[in-house]
Amino acid sequence: MKEFKNKVAVITGAASGIGRSLAKRCAQEGMKVVLADIEEEALTLAERDVKALGASTLTVLTDVSEANSVEALAEKTLDTFGAVHLLCNNAGVIANGSAWGSTLRDWQWVMGVNLWGVIHGIHVFVPIMLKQETECHIVNTASMAGLASPAPTYAMYYVTKHGVVALSEAIYHELAQKGASIGVSVLCPGFVNTRLVEAERNRPIELKNDSADEQRYLADPVNQAIAQGFATLVSNGISPQQVADCVFNAVRDNKFYILVNDDPWRRSLRARFDDILEERNPNMPAFQ
Repeated sequence: MKEFKNKVAVITGAASGIGRSLAKRCAQEGMKVVLADIEEEALTLAERDVKALGASTLTVLTDVSEANSVEALAEKTLDTFGAVHLLCNNAGVIANGSAWGSTLRDWQWVMGVNLWGVIHGIHVFVPIMLKQETECHIVNTASMAGLASPAPTYAMYYVTKHGVVALSEAIYHELAQKGASIGVSVLCPGFVNTRLVEAERNRPIELKNDSADEQRYLADPVNQAIAQGFATLVSNGISPQQVADCVFNAVRDNKFYILVNDDPWRRSLRARFDDILEERNPNMPAFQ
């Protein structure tokens, strides 16, 4: 996809972080921008920023974990702009805790947004793109966590991000087999300075943990120490604007893997793949 002017972009998780920067970059490229998010006030502020860049915009309150909400997003997009050319399945959340100690509500929330959100986006928007028979592109936000060896207490996050990478690879091949003019990229950044660690603010009430579960989590010093270390690394991460620039360069070049952060993560990935090929037991991963 080489030309963006007057094309339509749909971005989930557009109210903050990478999604907000993607929306602003879309505006700078002359695109019409559909901003989707579950956080209403932040979504309104993001729309204001994008409109200030001269873009035609549409905001849609969207819970990507719900199929009917994503269907409504697509319907409103077509009603307003008549097409979709760039789809960024970007919404994401994080929670930590052991694989067995995390509650089923934790699993449902993280899986619902991070993995089912992408599944719903693909299920709803790809048929629309195929019918258009125009040049389109899909960017699925995974993470280096979708390629790296899973870190302790973040099983839920890594499971979903590995799933996003696998799904992205699958649809890349499936669309190529059909000869479709739809490009696919999977975005795998390392640490980015966003509000990811504050994702709990957007957890639906019905998936919040009860007080007893919350107290057990807060009493676990391992969970707390790892979470604090992770938060520090995120706050020291690269800017969302840098990520957005990398995404647009990759879309122009029809590049599938978008690995934003450099050498330390790549060294870690090579070490992991060597362990797999040599059938060695996994080493304890370290945050880069």
